[in-house]
Amino acid sequence: MHGVFLPGDETAVVKEFPKPEPGPGQVLVQVGASGICGSDIGFIYRGYKTHKGLDGAPAYKGVVAGHEPSGRIVAAGTGVTRFGVGDDVIVYHIQGCGRCRNCRSGYFISCTDQPHKASYGWQRDGGHAEFVLVDESTCIPLLGDLTFVDGALIACGFGTAYEGLRRTGIHGGEDLLVVGLGPVGLAAAMLGKLLGARRVIGVERSPERIEFVRSTGLVDDIVLADSDAVANILALTDGVGCQVAVDCSGTTPGRSTAVEAAAEWGRVGLIGEGGRLETEVSDALLHKQLTLTASWVTSLQGMEDVTRMLAAEGLHPEIVVSHTLGLLDADEGYRLAAAGAEGKVVLIPDGAPVR
Repeated sequence: MHGVFLPGDETAVVKEFPKPEPGPGQVLVQVGASGICGSDIGFIYRGYKTHKGLDGAPAYKGVVAGHEPSGRIVAAGTGVTRFGVGDDVIVYHIQGCGRCRNCRSGYFISCTDQPHKASYGWQRDGGHAEFVLVDESTCIPLLGDLTFVDGALIACGFGTAYEGLRRTGIHGGEDLLVVGLGPVGLAAAMLGKLLGARRVIGVERSPERIEFVRSTGLVDDIVLADSDAVANILALTDGVGCQVAVDCSGTTPGRSTAVEAAAEWGRVGLIGEGGRLETEVSDALLHKQLTLTASWVTSLQGMEDVTRMLAAEGLHPEIVVSHTLGLLDADEGYRLAAAGAEGKVVLIPDGAPVR
C-alpha cells in the first residue's frame, strides 16, 4: 500500500508499505480521509522535535504520518466486540496504556505510561495511507450523515476545540471571541454556536484567510489582528468584552488579545499549541476576576460526544476544508498547509470508501 513518510526536510514522500493485518483487539481501517495537522508541520515536517518525557529523542519515529484518519473497517482481529467489518469510524489519535488514571478517564492523550503510549502518525503508523491498523479502543463511531472528511476533522481539530470550549463552560446568550481563525479556530466558532453562543467574534491577520472565513458563515464579526484589535472588539460589545475568549493562534499576541478583550468575570481558554503567555496580572486578570483554562485534545468520551452532537444537528465540519488532494499528492498538500492554507488540507487515497 502507499503511505506518506516525513523526512523532516519540508517534503512529504510517498512510499510503499506492507498492508497490515489486524491482531487481537485490532481492526484494519480503509482510510476515507486523513487531515494534515499543524502539529505535524511544526514538530515533524519542518524538522524533528521532541516532547516532554522523551529525553530529547525525536517524537516522530519514521512511521506512516497522519494522526487524523477516518474510514471503514475492512478486517477485525480476535477479541473485537464493539465494532465490526463495514463499520465507519473516526480514529482517536493516541493509544494509551489503558491502565493509568488518565487513560481510565478516557484521556489517552495524557497517558502517564510513556513506554506504552503511541500516537498514530508519530510513534505508530498513521492515517496518510490507504489502510491503517488501529486498536479497537481508539475507534469512535462515525454517525448519521457525517462524511469521512467530517470524521477526519473531528479526529483532532474539532475534538480539541470542543474540549477547550467545554472547559470554559460556555452557555447560551454569551459572546464568544475566537483568536486565530485557522481550522481549529473555525471548529471553535462552529461548536461555540452549537453550545449556545449568542455571537462569535473572530480575530485573524491573514487577508486570504479572512475571505475564506467569510465564505463559511461561521463567524458573525471578524476583527483584523492589529494594534486596534482589542479596541475594536470592545466597540462591538458596547465596551463590555466577551464572556468567553479562546486563543487558537498559539501566539503571544493572540493570547494577550484574548485576555484583554475578555469581559469581567469572563473565562479565557488556551487551545493553540506553542508560544508563550505573557500578561500583566493585577489589572488584566485579578481585577477582572478572570478564569483561565488550558486543554490538550479531548477524551474518548469527548470525541464521541461531539460527534453525536454534530450528527444530530446536521452540521458538517468539512466546511472548514479549503484544499482536498489525493494521497499521492501529499507533498503538495503539506506545502499548502505549511504555507498557511486558508482552511484545512485533507488527503484522500485513491479508491477510498465513500458515505
